[in-house]
Amino acid sequence: MPGIVVGIDESATSRSALAWAISEAAAHHAPLTVLTVHDENQLAAAKAAASELTEKAVAALGGAGPASVTVTAVHGHAASELLAAAVGAEMLVLGARGGAVAGGLAAHSPVGSVSSKVLHRAKCPVVVVPAS
Repeated sequence: MPGIVVGIDESATSRSALAWAISEAAAHHAPLTVLTVHDENQLAAAKAAASELTEKAVAALGGAGPASVTVTAVHGHAASELLAAAVGAEMLVLGARGGAVAGGLAAHSPVGSVSSKVLHRAKCPVVVVPAS
């Protein structure tokens, strides 16, 4: 996908990543693809929630927005789906940590498991945005 791809879920870092990606896409007049990965039976609800969140974030930016905005919900493994969506993209944007954080050492890592996998395998630049 050309332009900027941003992966979102229900986390605070995801909302920060979305806001950053929208601003970046607007600044460069680039298309923006918003991708959310969920269970197959939740795709319609996930896409509706992602669309609403995206519309609010674009409106909050004020002024000119991205060249275009596409919201997509897919089923699969988050890292694999993000990597596939980012083929040919100028940039992939993620939150530092998703919504599901268990205890132990992973809770103290600066990035979550999905972000870590994507950072090591992406063929385009990756921006990892912390929660604001």
